[in-house]
Order: sequence, then structure tokens, then C-alpha cells
Amino acid sequence: MSIENRPYQAAINGRPVTVAEVTPLAFAGFAHFTAMQVRSRKVKGLDLHLTRLREASIEFFGVAVSDQRMRAYIKAAIDAGPADQSLTVTVFVGGGEFSSRSMDTEPEVLVRTDTPAEGPRGPLRLSVVEHERPLAAIKHVGEAGKTYWLHQAIRQGFDDAAFLDRQGRLSEATIWNLVFWDGDAVVWPRAAILHGTMMGMVQRQLDRLGIAQRHEEITLERLGDLAGAAVMNSWTPGIAVTAIGGTTIPEAESFMRLLRRCYEAEPAVSLAELEQPVSGT
Repeated sequence: MSIENRPYQAAINGRPVTVAEVTPLAFAGFAHFTAMQVRSRKVKGLDLHLTRLREASIEFFGVAVSDQRMRAYIKAAIDAGPADQSLTVTVFVGGGEFSSRSMDTEPEVLVRTDTPAEGPRGPLRLSVVEHERPLAAIKHVGEAGKTYWLHQAIRQGFDDAAFLDRQGRLSEATIWNLVFWDGDAVVWPRAAILHGTMMGMVQRQLDRLGIAQRHEEITLERLGDLAGAAVMNSWTPGIAVTAIGGTTIPEAESFMRLLRRCYEAEPAVSLAELEQPVSGT
């Protein structure tokens, strides 16, 4: 597809951006974001995305853009593009990442859209890396380590990398949440992680379906007792993982079907009736 035909947009606070406004973001590390998939102009887990943006802004900047404004910016981008697309919302404060202006100042909102994304088919084999992401609970920009460890994993013959914390617990993968299956219940790693929006959707649908789930410290030694593993992110509710480091894990197709069933049960929200974009900041 030529670049002219790609459904790419970029807007800050609901208006088209200039090169001068966007360029500093390429070098900034003090910003946070959320990524979602739009299908038929609808979004699943919108409440989870809005909560993520609000809470991360308060943690980073001391103040957050209202949910009403955020919905308006997202709606404007969806309305301006095709029915199916990828959408990323990045929240930042101008003036540089080391500027005191980033404290207690209402941040700016950059909304970007692109072609719709789907996860890889899998199954995936993950290398194991001793690594802990800083501020793991926040989806922030500027994390070179994730891409670095992905590249290293591929060079070693793996598909991606899983992280092991200083206590010897598996936490997450480069751009994925990890999730496991013991044959009866869904098992989430107990460690410092980003609580993904897909993870939140799956968890509440598991509760609705009455499927048991728990959090547990997952060590490399524990892997041999598990009946399945997967990764998930905004692209997909579950891609089978069949190896972590030197441990082989069953593909567990029934587990993958359960994760997909949870995602399909999550209602998609149309923003068509929400307010129009607002002016100003």
C-alpha cells in the first residue's frame, strides 16, 4: 500500500499537527500512551483505555485531561478515518521532558491512526531475559529495552522475549502480557507489570463466565507444571506460547479458544453519539 493511501492521521487536541509540534515527541521520553484497535468504528474496553490515560497523567503530570475531552479527541480521529484502523493516544507536556513545566500542567493529547493491526499467528517461542521495566504499571514511551531484547531474542532463534525480575519471577514480555493455564484456571503472573487493557477485558469476562483465575508467582521451574501459556496485547486476546527459555509448553488450543471467547464477549462501544471535538485546551 502506498503511503498516500494509508489511513494515517495525527492530531493534537483535536486539530492537525504541524511538523514543529510533532518533532519534539521523537526525542521525548516523558509521555504515556494507550493503543487500541477500531473495528466498524467501535472500540472494545474504552473505559479501560480512559482509566489508563487518566491515572497515568495524574501520576506523571499531577493533572489529567477529562474523560469527556479524551472521548471527543478519539471520536474525531475515528470519524475522520476508515471504519477499521489502529489508534494510539499519547499524552505529553510540551517544553521538554526535563522541564518543570511538566508538573501540574494540563497535558497535550496526540491521537494517531494507521492501518488496522492483527497479532502474529503464533505459536511463539520466548527467550528469557533478566529485565524489569521502570514504572512498569505505566504504558510510557521511550523504552528502548523492549525493542533491544526483541532483537536479541530473534538473533538467538526465538520469536520474542519474556522478562524475569530480580526475584526470579516471570512478569511480562516485550510488548505483551503473559498469561498461563493450569488445566482448570487462568493464572496471571504476580510481579510488577503493566495491567493491559486486553488483560482487563479478559479478566472481567472470565468473571462473567465463572472461569477460575488467580495471580501466582511464576518461576522458570513452575513452567513445567502448567498446561498452556499465551501472550496478549491490544492486537489480540491470545497467541499461544510453546516455549519459554528451555522449557516446552503445550500449545493448549482450548485455552486459546477460551481467551478468544472472552474477547468476543466484550462489547464494542460506538462513539457516534458522543460529543463533537472541543476547542482549546
